[in-house]
Amino acid sequence: MEQRRNQIVELVNRKGSISFAQLKEAFPSVSEMTLRTDLKALDEARRVVRVHGGVKSVEQVVGTDDLLSRRSARNAEAKQIIAEKATALLRPNTTLFLDSGSTATAVARCIPDQPMLIYTSGLSCAMELAKLEKPHVSLPGGSLNRFSLSVCGAQSIQTMEGINFDLLLLGVTSYSPETGFTCGVEDEARLKQTVLRRSEQKAVLLDSSKIGLKSTFHICELSDIDIVISDGKLPVEFLQACRNAGVTVL
Repeated sequence: MEQRRNQIVELVNRKGSISFAQLKEAFPSVSEMTLRTDLKALDEARRVVRVHGGVKSVEQVVGTDDLLSRRSARNAEAKQIIAEKATALLRPNTTLFLDSGSTATAVARCIPDQPMLIYTSGLSCAMELAKLEKPHVSLPGGSLNRFSLSVCGAQSIQTMEGINFDLLLLGVTSYSPETGFTCGVEDEARLKQTVLRRSEQKAVLLDSSKIGLKSTFHICELSDIDIVISDGKLPVEFLQACRNAGVTVL
């Protein structure tokens, strides 16, 4: 039973969302009643989220806001590669917005101790940055997302409207050509859009596992950013789309 449920979670996470009919096709030897029992148990354990007619991954529903401890363990090597590339863009005496999320937390862990003004919506990022002496670190106000340990909401957006950033390091949940960059929380999407408008240089932290996925709320299009910071494993089609849009890939 546990093996089957793990397989269900893996399938849902890989697809982002699937219908119950697709789930039955994937497990033809399992009865419909058993599958519904599995989904109920997995939903209660917060490993998937049941929706009308099917099931979604937790990450699809809560966006950059899947349980941070769970995301930190996934693609750890890719996150480290991205973090090292991102910190190479930093310059002393500039203003940075560092988004929330496990990749952003990896970036925070690598930031050198130099004078900067850093805003972050990630509590885990702030905890890493607290180890440094020279940067001035600020968190916008707002409501706590207990899944991602981040803040967002009207207060955050209002604060960001009055600040100009030299560099934005943007976290996203997913990217597809049809939907652009997306996440699963509406207030987070609005906060990200606000900071995008206020930033001179816009870089997305993007590991290859997020390509081809779709989440609920639109953040921006590929043409709205300047740089994609990747793990070096992006698909050829996406790299071509970046070239067409004049986006630099690191």
